[in-house]
Amino acid sequence: MLVGCAQTSVTHRANTADTWSSIQRKKRVVIGLDDSFVPMGFRQKSGKLVGYDIDLAEAVFKLYGVKADFQSIDWNMNVTELHNGTIDLIWNGFSITPQRQRQVAFSDTYLNNDQVLVSLKKNRIDSYADMQGKVLGAQTGSSGANDIDTYPKLLKDRIKNHDAVTYDSFTNAFIDLNVGRIQGLLIDSTYANYYIKHQAHPEDYRVTVGAFPKERFAVGMRKGDVTMRRKINAGLKQLAANGDLEKINEKWFGHNVDTPLLQNH
Repeated sequence: MLVGCAQTSVTHRANTADTWSSIQRKKRVVIGLDDSFVPMGFRQKSGKLVGYDIDLAEAVFKLYGVKADFQSIDWNMNVTELHNGTIDLIWNGFSITPQRQRQVAFSDTYLNNDQVLVSLKKNRIDSYADMQGKVLGAQTGSSGANDIDTYPKLLKDRIKNHDAVTYDSFTNAFIDLNVGRIQGLLIDSTYANYYIKHQAHPEDYRVTVGAFPKERFAVGMRKGDVTMRRKINAGLKQLAANGDLEKINEKWFGHNVDTPLLQNH
């Protein structure tokens, strides 16, 4: 019972406390991420953390004189870490879903994304129907894993054991795909396109777009942080207006990117 009360108290605080003045005073905000999510936020061989979301978060908080610190987390525990106060934000290709909206507040959408099925061309998987009886991979706690369960007719009902093999990171999932332990991988198009482009033989892969709904990437925060939400949205709009957002897009994606914030510019 004590555990239950403590959890209720943590959730209540997360839903009511506005922490912006404290963040401004410390000049520091802690952002949680899965540090293997290429190209949103990942570690180079040197250990340096880089990525689209890293650049975008730093640019937004620079407007307010606040330093963005990045904290690697277990992605499956992202909302728990947010509510506990271990991190202040989830900014890492975080898709808006009805389930997540019940637990966190979201910024405006800064990037649209698709769930795609990646396979090796030699496996001759040209459509979702070709996954019949095959082994599918997904990341634990990802929106793709959620989509598999939410829209079972698309993949879940076809695949072996009617369940996906789940991985703690897409990096490990690609290793299994490349050696044939799984035949397909449901993954964010942003990650898939970047990963394949940087392989020695990108022509070996096939990317299949199915009927899963388009996803919207946004910043996740505690519901009590209404000032933070307003500041982040204003910052994103300012970056769209002054050309910085376009430069960050170009650096990581070239012109192959769907950014709602730039549609009016």
